[in-house]
Amino acid sequence: MTREKNKILLVDDDAGHRLMLKATLSGEGYEIFEADDGDKAIRMVEEQFFDLIMLDLKMKKVDGIEALQRIKQISPAIPVLIMTAYASVKTAVEGLKLGAFDYMVKPLDMDEVKLTIEKTLNYQQMKIENKVLKERLDLEFDFSSIIGKSKKMRDVFEVLAMAAPSDATILILGESGTGKEIIANAIHQNSLRKDKAFIKVNCAALAENLLESELFGHEKGAFTGAMARRLGRFEQAHGGTLFLDEIGDMTLATQAKILRVLQEGEFERLGGEKTIRVDVRIIAATNKDLDAEVSADRFRKDLFFRLSVVPITLPPLRQRKEDIPPLAEHFLKKYAEKNHRLLRGFAPAALDLLMRYDWPGNVRELENVIERAVIMSREKMITPEALPAGLKSIAQDQQDSLSDAMVGRSIKDVEKELIIKTLEQTGHNITHAAELLGLTRRGLQYKLKELGIK
Repeated sequence: MTREKNKILLVDDDAGHRLMLKATLSGEGYEIFEADDGDKAIRMVEEQFFDLIMLDLKMKKVDGIEALQRIKQISPAIPVLIMTAYASVKTAVEGLKLGAFDYMVKPLDMDEVKLTIEKTLNYQQMKIENKVLKERLDLEFDFSSIIGKSKKMRDVFEVLAMAAPSDATILILGESGTGKEIIANAIHQNSLRKDKAFIKVNCAALAENLLESELFGHEKGAFTGAMARRLGRFEQAHGGTLFLDEIGDMTLATQAKILRVLQEGEFERLGGEKTIRVDVRIIAATNKDLDAEVSADRFRKDLFFRLSVVPITLPPLRQRKEDIPPLAEHFLKKYAEKNHRLLRGFAPAALDLLMRYDWPGNVRELENVIERAVIMSREKMITPEALPAGLKSIAQDQQDSLSDAMVGRSIKDVEKELIIKTLEQTGHNITHAAELLGLTRRGLQYKLKELGIK
């Protein structure tokens, strides 16, 4: 496969070591540049761009730490891999704190070097692509109310960016607690109707006759207790957006009336004869499987087609666990301010527990748990003791169920699936995943290569 040549700068005062690396990496299709001292490397970075720098820490003139600091001042975005014959955690951590991407211990394992370089460059490319996408979305749209950096949520953002400015009817699908109302509000705020009304109706909260009155309004005397004319939600939303939440709970009779408004843009108030025309954009949401509801004749097929011009499916939180840390931090800040608490964040054990739990109640459940933890916490950080007692046992039960599901499978397959699930759980953080699996970072990297995990 032909690859576009990435430029790698080797910085090492050991000419033999540079020669070995250059021969290996040139054979992998990289364009190699060399510097025998940190000072020369700094000048080269000032003069041209490199995709990656491999930097030895111990050099006679300007050492690696000083060179790293200067390089990061000149070009903060260039990923730097530290090479050191001194496997001290203190030295490596110092480099990482100064902005190094990762470190490798001499004598270098060439397979590990190639794997680390590939992963670093892939990560850097993904950062660039995400930055470009974010800048494009931020330029045109504001989705700051929605927290999520996972691939599944980035896919949702792309659909939102295309659908929001249109007048298309949108159907938001997803389990309870996934944030359907937040998405609906974001669509309205990024539409051409953002200066008009955004009206919300929960279709599951009202009986049929009350729901029809809520939606279409009524005339004085239309039913017992109707003491005056009342404008319905459709009229209130004229020119703007009407959000019909839990539309799957609507009766067939009310569905027929909604269909008429979608098709003709008109309706009559309860007890009235005058036909009222409205210009309203509809966003609907449900946690039900509408395909199944249509098959069971509980939901009109024609209404389903009318509503789902642009369907958006929100992933449950268990399928985007890398979004748990930023969501938890957001809720921590929100409720710490609300309750006048000074909390610095989450203890690693508490965050690990949040990551292992499957969150059947999704983002709403996570928010409730964090609010409770803020109130109950006696420490400066959220610890496991501040979390609900049942959370740990349920997370363990889920872990046990996973173990049962692996019975009868080969050790290699079980090992591969466990590593994949742990990487997904940690947002592909190699160091954190290795800790959870009881491996060293290098040991996990070896397993990834051995099992063919990308």
